[in-house]
Amino acid sequence: METFNERDMTGEIENGASTGEGTAPVSAWPTLTPVEVRVLGCLMEKAATTPEYYPLTLNALTNACNQKSNRDPVMSVSDSEVQEALDELRHTHRLAALVHTAGSRAEKFKHTLTSRIPVERPQAAVLCELFLRGPETVGELRTRASRLCPFERLDEVQKALDELATHPDGALVVRMPREPGRREARWMHVLGGMPKPDAGETAAMPEAAPPSAMEEEVQRLRGEVDALKAAFAEFRRQFE
Repeated sequence: METFNERDMTGEIENGASTGEGTAPVSAWPTLTPVEVRVLGCLMEKAATTPEYYPLTLNALTNACNQKSNRDPVMSVSDSEVQEALDELRHTHRLAALVHTAGSRAEKFKHTLTSRIPVERPQAAVLCELFLRGPETVGELRTRASRLCPFERLDEVQKALDELATHPDGALVVRMPREPGRREARWMHVLGGMPKPDAGETAAMPEAAPPSAMEEEVQRLRGEVDALKAAFAEFRRQFE
């Protein structure tokens, strides 16, 4: 399984100067269009899953944006729409860069998210997944984002979400109100704008959420089941 590494996660601005350590903190995040979010997410994804083909040509990036797997919603965007999104990401938001590679005439592109927004590898993987699929629960993120960065337990994903929600330069994700019929609340990124509350509901504030009552209840029930198993085993031994 390919995972994000430090080189993939850290980009350089187009004049070649390093934009990692020493960069001034960002006071506010950009607001991206849906196509810009998709383009950024695809660049981050392909850096991790197919590094041998990264950075991406415009054609490869368009195909990635229109991919039917690991996407929600499925899009159908043209090369020109992807190019327009790239121009905005590069020149306005500083979240992508043009890369010149030896022996290649085609222009290629890479993301520079961690140059613009300081995040660690697990946090970047969670953000990437939210860019590609929209709001997700902690459980969904653990399953799907593990192809980008290994997450063995739910609490590892929760930790990444909490860090994104309490980022020192401003929240990058928010916990949405639990919807009717859903057992768990979902999380969403805010680079597409802050969520608008439905009538009669208050949108979740961009701050870390405590462990869900459901998770605590599951742990309690597991403990009771283990205790019952032990008691039943002891009971059976009396008749052996």
